[in-house]
Amino acid sequence: MAERIEQRLEDRIPELEQLERVGLFTRKEIRAVLRKASALEYKIQRRALRKEDFINYIQYEVNLLELIKKRRARIGYSFKKDEIEHSILHRVHSLFNRATGKWKDDVQLWLSHVAFCKQWNAKHQLSKVFSTMLAIHSNKPALWIMAAKWEMETRLSSESARHLFLRALRFHPECPKLYQEYFRMELMHAEKQRKEKKEFEQAKMDLGEFNYSEEILNGEMARIVYREASQKIKGVEFQLAVLSIAKLFDFTQDLQKEINESLQTKYADDPLMWDYVARRELELGSLNPLEHSTKQKKVSEMAQREERCCAVFDEAVRAVPTEDMWKYYITFCVERYNRKTNSEELKQKRLERTLSVFSKAHESNLLPEVLYKQWLQLLLDCSLSEKAVEVAEAAARHFSQSVDTWHTRLQVLIQLKRDDVTSCFEEAIKHVKSKGTLPLWTLWVEWSEGTNSKEDTEVLYQRSLHATTPAESVTMKEMYLDWTYRNGGYKKVKRLFTSLCENRPFSLDFFRKMIQIEKEQESCKMLHLREYYERALREFGSTNTDLWLDYVKEELSHPQGKPENCGSIHWRAMKMLQGDLVEDFVSKYTLLQTGHL
Repeated sequence: MAERIEQRLEDRIPELEQLERVGLFTRKEIRAVLRKASALEYKIQRRALRKEDFINYIQYEVNLLELIKKRRARIGYSFKKDEIEHSILHRVHSLFNRATGKWKDDVQLWLSHVAFCKQWNAKHQLSKVFSTMLAIHSNKPALWIMAAKWEMETRLSSESARHLFLRALRFHPECPKLYQEYFRMELMHAEKQRKEKKEFEQAKMDLGEFNYSEEILNGEMARIVYREASQKIKGVEFQLAVLSIAKLFDFTQDLQKEINESLQTKYADDPLMWDYVARRELELGSLNPLEHSTKQKKVSEMAQREERCCAVFDEAVRAVPTEDMWKYYITFCVERYNRKTNSEELKQKRLERTLSVFSKAHESNLLPEVLYKQWLQLLLDCSLSEKAVEVAEAAARHFSQSVDTWHTRLQVLIQLKRDDVTSCFEEAIKHVKSKGTLPLWTLWVEWSEGTNSKEDTEVLYQRSLHATTPAESVTMKEMYLDWTYRNGGYKKVKRLFTSLCENRPFSLDFFRKMIQIEKEQESCKMLHLREYYERALREFGSTNTDLWLDYVKEELSHPQGKPENCGSIHWRAMKMLQGDLVEDFVSKYTLLQTGHL
């Protein structure tokens, strides 16, 4: 092994001598490079090879290349590149080849080699990398697309790109992305040929030796790709993706027409197709260009376009009466309403249309639950409070098991300061199962704190502890403790804490809240703090190191604390903590003893 390493280091000598001779590196720097190279070589010649060693070696060589590049620029020297850079590049490629040969499945390693080849313009080497990589990772469409794009855009070889796409489609015959990029490539090829032909014609050159097929110039190859793809890939999303690509080229009107016809024929019952057809009305230009019109005419034209869109949507909800279809319609209306306009008339028209569509969807019983909240917010923003109350009630009737819908209805009633909030809360709790009702109870007690008497609020807190699931009652206990301290003082909250401790489960914040309350008292007693810490440690002592450390700090810093107890606390923590937490506790405890924590 040593002989091989020595040989590789000796192979470096010519390039290092050149670096010193032309003044890019000093003799001291050359020695440093040799020492580093020697250390890196030994690491990649061991029996047990590590990927990180190859990556570090490659990174070192890349950094060396960058440094040489900067120093060349600084002194203005651009000769001897074959003797210096070429040798280093060859070594980096060799390292990459060894690494990818050993760890074939590491795609990131292959992509790093690809990026390096692109950065240093190693086209011949990159072609080999793509060929080897695709032979191993033929199951990844993204890599085929990357290789084909490079062939098309960098090497300007549409034939090679086409060959790669066809090979990729043999492995992935139903991959939408592959067909989309193949479609794009054929259109780019057609556009390139059209430009070439136009330039030749402008130069009045004889086109006899150049064969420009009219079919290819008009995108016929792309049409073939589209038709083949349409037979294998179903779905509006693919058709729309292909159509958006076709729109990027100005010679594809016939192709766009074919895609549009296919879209409307095959997917007449798909809401997404109707959404596209309706929104297309916005893009259709008027007879008179808008930029030469007055503001009033522009507003009028925009209103007409939106009306045409809505006419299509109206037809759509009749043809495809589904929740998704109404959702697309409502989303369009809300988007238009949220667009800024200086015309109050247009703004009002958009609002009326949006509210009307919401109502129609609701009457059809096809308004999705998530959109009721949007509708209610719009009504409240427009100060239509009575209508908002009516809609909230209807939504709660329709989705009587939904906590979110009841929560939204209650928020509306609270915001409008209605008298029937309490009865609505009672109705909500009756309809919804106990699991998941926490948002309703938190909203209820928060509203009661600001509206009802202390006695009523306390009764409500007590009731919530029994009505919620054990896991959800934890949050209610924290809120109850905090509210009692704010409204009843220290003695009352201490009695409540003792009472609540009789029923598990608890949260760590529940105990920390009580500890904080005790520490806020003028006569803060260590005896009480110990009680709270001990209770907390019984519940969380095996999983929380900070709790033990806080207990130790309290004994050390409190006037009534007993520092001699710290040893006992430490011993108990070591016994109780689980797994890696013991090591974590020991390190933090050591820092605490040395005054660094």
